[in-house]
Amino acid sequence: MNVLVLGSGGREHTFCWKLAQSKIVEGLYAAPGNAGTALIANNLDFGVNDFAAVKKAALLHNIDLVVVGPEDPLVNGIHDFFLDDIKLKHIPVIGPQKLAATLEGSKEFAKEFMMRHNIPTAKYGSFSPENIEEGYQFLDQLSPPYVLKADGLAGGKGVLIIEDLLEAKEELSNMLLDKKFGAASAKVVIEEFLTGIELSCFVLTDGKSFVTFPMAKDYKKIGEGDTGLNTGGMGAVSPVPFADEAFTEKIHQQVVVPTINGLAKDNIPYVGFVFIGLIKIGEDPFVIEYNVRMGDPETEVVLPRIKNDFGEILMAVGAQRLSEIKLEIDTRAVTTVVAVSGGYPEDYQKGKVILGLDRVEESQVFHAGTINDCR
Repeated sequence: MNVLVLGSGGREHTFCWKLAQSKIVEGLYAAPGNAGTALIANNLDFGVNDFAAVKKAALLHNIDLVVVGPEDPLVNGIHDFFLDDIKLKHIPVIGPQKLAATLEGSKEFAKEFMMRHNIPTAKYGSFSPENIEEGYQFLDQLSPPYVLKADGLAGGKGVLIIEDLLEAKEELSNMLLDKKFGAASAKVVIEEFLTGIELSCFVLTDGKSFVTFPMAKDYKKIGEGDTGLNTGGMGAVSPVPFADEAFTEKIHQQVVVPTINGLAKDNIPYVGFVFIGLIKIGEDPFVIEYNVRMGDPETEVVLPRIKNDFGEILMAVGAQRLSEIKLEIDTRAVTTVVAVSGGYPEDYQKGKVILGLDRVEESQVFHAGTINDCR
C-alpha cells in the first residue's frame, strides 16, 4: 500500500521510520516532512492544513492510507474532508473526525466529557468575558498555584501556572478581555493544581476496539536536572519506572476503558490515537488533558518498543479489524534526548547546520523541523 504521513516533526519521522520497515508499505510519502523523512520517504512540499493539496497528492500517488501527525488538521476537519469527498472517502484516515478532535481543541469540551463519564480529573471552572467576575470568585476558592488554560489551541503556550492570586486574576483578564492568546482564550478553564508526577498513556482505536501502546514520560524543562522554562519536550523515556502493574491496571480501568466507552455513549466517532496526559497522585491516576494524536517526543520512545508491523496495525485500524491485532512489546527501555539551538524555547538562532549524524552509532536519530540545504 501507499501511505501519506502529514507533519514535519520527530513524531512524523518516527512514523515514517516504522512504516519504512513494514512489509506491506510500498510507497511512503511525507508532507511536508523534514530532512530525516527525506532519507526514507518522498517529501511533498505543502502544509498539513492545505486540504486541496492533500487531495491532489492522495489521488496522484494512489494513497491507500493517511496518517495525521499534528493536531491542527484534525481540529480543522481533515478526516471529515476525506469522508465528504467522493474521490477520497475510500481512503482511511488515521486521526479522529472534527467532533472527536474537540477533545484537544477545547479544554472545556474535554472537561465536560470527563465529568460526564466519571473520569478522574482536577476540579475546574470554565469562564468567558461575560462571566469573568465568576472566574475571579472561583480563583478565590482555590489554593495556589492557580492553573489557567486557554480553551482552544494556542501552540502549546496557552497554559499558565501562577502562584499569586492577584496576578492570576490579572492574567485571567489578559486572556479573556485582552485576548492574550487570541481566539484560543475566548474561554478560559481554571483548574485546581494537582501535585504529583506526570506520565502519558497512548491508545489506538478503530472506533470499535482498542489497543494500549507502551506508556511514556516526557521531560519538558529546558535545563539540566529538570529545571528552567517549559518546552515542547526535551526528552522522554519508556517504560515509565513508577508505573507498576497495579497502577497501570488502575489507568486501564479508571481512565482508558471509560474514555473509549464514553466516546461510544456520546456517539462521537473516533478513529486514531488518544494521548492521555496523566498525573499520579499517591497511587491514583488523574487526567490532565487529552490529545488526539501521538505525542512528540514520546513517539520516539514508544514506537521502537512495538515489534509488530506498524503498517499492518494502521491498516487494521482503517478496516476496523484492530481486534485481530495482538501487540508485541519489547521489554527493553528506550530513551530520547532532544538537541535544540541555544536560547530555545525563547529567541534562538535558526538555520544552523547539523553535522556528524552519519557517525552516530547504536542510536537512532530522528529529525524535527530540519531541512536539506545543499547550497
